[in-house]
Amino acid sequence: MKHIDNIPSTPGKLKEKSPYNRLRLYFSVAKLTFWSFVFLGLIFVCFFRSPSSSSPAGSDLSRRSLRTSSYDGPAWEKRIKSSAKVRSRNGISVLVTGAAGFVGTHVSAALKRRGDGVVGLDNFNDYYDPSLKRARQSLLEHAGVYIVEGDINDVTFLKKLFDVAQFSHVMHLAAQAGVRYAMENPSSYVHSNIAGLVNLLEVCKNANPQPAIVWASSSSVYGMNIKVPFSETDRTDQPASLYAATKKAGEQIAHTYNHIYGLSLTGLRFFTVYGPWGRPDMAYFFFTRDILKGQSISIFEAANHGTVARDFTYIDDIVKGCLGALDTAEESTGSGGKKKGPAQLRMFNLGNTSPVPVSDLVSILERLLKVKAKRSVMKLPRNGDVPFTHANISFAQRELGYKPTTDLQTGLKKFVRWYISYYGDGKKSA
Repeated sequence: MKHIDNIPSTPGKLKEKSPYNRLRLYFSVAKLTFWSFVFLGLIFVCFFRSPSSSSPAGSDLSRRSLRTSSYDGPAWEKRIKSSAKVRSRNGISVLVTGAAGFVGTHVSAALKRRGDGVVGLDNFNDYYDPSLKRARQSLLEHAGVYIVEGDINDVTFLKKLFDVAQFSHVMHLAAQAGVRYAMENPSSYVHSNIAGLVNLLEVCKNANPQPAIVWASSSSVYGMNIKVPFSETDRTDQPASLYAATKKAGEQIAHTYNHIYGLSLTGLRFFTVYGPWGRPDMAYFFFTRDILKGQSISIFEAANHGTVARDFTYIDDIVKGCLGALDTAEESTGSGGKKKGPAQLRMFNLGNTSPVPVSDLVSILERLLKVKAKRSVMKLPRNGDVPFTHANISFAQRELGYKPTTDLQTGLKKFVRWYISYYGDGKKSA
């Protein structure tokens, strides 16, 4: 700063030192220091502070911890390389994050069946029953897919994975899901859906060669949009929940990494995915549980007794869309973190195009379960839920060959068959 102050403002004249300038500099430095401490404090609160054991979200520590299994040793590396090995002529090698999740399990199994190399990654958090995730893990291990236990926020661990196996593609499905839970534990959404995505993209941008990335956004980004059906070109700047806001932020982050680093990025906006091995926090899942147990279920209605409807999409159709996105993804154009040219950036709706009222969903479950539901009709609360979703899938049809074929009646029949086989007569807790 002394050097700058001594530069003449005009040739031949020496700039006089001013006490005012020194005082202004002092306060500027003080202000900078203050806000630096505030920023560091916010980071500490969001990512490192352990919640109190008496807090409702007390178990969140296990959800947010960097629980990474031991990755030192040749045996660990051998399993990864074997799982990542491509066994078909034109196959790809894919890292699937969130592989023990609902969509991740089905996508990983489908990739492996057609001869692709697949390595799964999951932190097995307890947002819902981890035993269900472990059961999915067992299914995939029998299919030859190795799931590494680790966290996408552990950068060292991610780098190690890319050192061991050269992935041509990443299917990024790991995320904190659920609209309503965001009101209880907002920091978990920032931690997973924003910080976790950035960490993954940082590792991918520095990989050589860079992988092509397909990742899960959400139909929730359409928020309060009243134009139907929802199209990829519609406005998405009115999120109705924090979950939706973090997914929209993810789309903007993806745009940035594509623009600066040449990463090939394809986002998929899923519309209410359901089916066997699904998530227990989804309505169709806990409706089934409560109907079998004889418990009352809450059916929401919109303002003025309006219908709440969802574009329910069967898991097999979603998997077809995911594989189509991977197969049509172009190579990233960067190398070692440096962009060489324009890279592919896409966004697709993956829905069923046939919104069904939630009350009709319950009626179908009643017929399949042969049990009358105890319905309790309530007004839609202000918890981030939206009255309806409806996907325009014309872009995905044209570019991915995406064509959903499973109607709700057929899909729920398959789900109920799985549910009864997994949980028995309904007395076992889901």
